[in-house]
Amino acid sequence: MSQHRFEPFAYGANPLDRLSEHRGDAEWFNRHRTSDTARFLLFSADRPVVDVSGKALNIFHGQALAEEFAATIEETVLLGFRPQTEAPVFSVQILAAEEEIERNGAFKLIDIRSLAIQGALPPEDLGILAQARALGHWHMTHGFCSRCGEKSVMTQGGYRRDCPNCGGLHFPRTDPVAIMLIADGDECLLGRPPRLAEGVYSTLAGFIEPGETVEDAVRREVFEESGIKVGKVAYRASQPWPFPASLMIGCSGEALSRDIVMDETELEDCRWFSRDEVRRMMAGEHDEGKIIPPGISIAHWLIREWVEGND
Repeated sequence: MSQHRFEPFAYGANPLDRLSEHRGDAEWFNRHRTSDTARFLLFSADRPVVDVSGKALNIFHGQALAEEFAATIEETVLLGFRPQTEAPVFSVQILAAEEEIERNGAFKLIDIRSLAIQGALPPEDLGILAQARALGHWHMTHGFCSRCGEKSVMTQGGYRRDCPNCGGLHFPRTDPVAIMLIADGDECLLGRPPRLAEGVYSTLAGFIEPGETVEDAVRREVFEESGIKVGKVAYRASQPWPFPASLMIGCSGEALSRDIVMDETELEDCRWFSRDEVRRMMAGEHDEGKIIPPGISIAHWLIREWVEGND
């Protein structure tokens, strides 16, 4: 495999120093949380509060706005420190209603997928948002101990929940997903799950199961969805995908067979595409209107790298 050039994917550029060794120090945590330099990402469920009043959008807010929008201070998560300013960055859920947040037009709740697609924020800000959203979603959906059912308590700066009843310790989860560009010479295998927008064809993908290597997950998922057998598998790159908390592990694979037997419960269509045809799809010039996923995704990158011969 040739050396691919690196480009940060959406959500993949996160500059924060996480300082995980200090998370268990409550005094240290509270001192930084209440400092004048502290900045907060405010989330209403899965959407951040975005300041739209200036020339550029801003997702970092001060303590006063967090209090105004009724932040749940006891569930504040430390994301990390900005390297240049050493300012601490936190995320927290707010209780204020959407109407109250957006009442004067200065602030809006905008989902982070839209922010990425629109290119409305610097890549570094998107990476911080991804970290915050993944952790916030975990806390919203794991507030009770899975062993005894008691309400758990956030600890370790937001990276653990402790059960006061049975002593259970619970940690945020990240779900690994294999996503792969399978090729046979000058053709690649692309499929179309029902969830994609009209005309979009993408790389195949699936969750890695317990006790399974990345390579075996690639081979299993491709065979289950398309009936194609895969031989050599190579790692290419990875991308945080906070919907809600996946890590996309991008791979390339060499096909050992050609006949497609499609799983119709997973895909609407699956076929081989020539390099020239995919190039037309990327340019929006395909005669049947077929296109590939938007540039924010690692699927787009895997396809583009193959088209450009960097596979």
